[in-house]
Amino acid sequence: MARNNNGKMSREEAGRMGGEATSKKHDKEFYQEIGRKGGEATSESHDKEFYQEIGRKGGESTADSHDKDFYREIGRKGGQN
Repeated sequence: MARNNNGKMSREEAGRMGGEATSKKHDKEFYQEIGRKGGEATSESHDKEFYQEIGRKGGESTADSHDKDFYREIGRKGGQN
């Protein structure tokens, strides 16, 4: 267990332990619900430009880490539906 200078648990360690305890108490539906609520709250406090910007950044990151074969494959899979 990570301790800081005064012998107390670090914030990182407390967060990890709290996350583990929460995951033992709750199921998939719990996490889906808090995700939905978080998405709704975010959409109320951000505009279209916010989502465009994070989409652009995500697209650039994906393009930097994948090659043409990746895009061919996801295009092929998308075309099957």
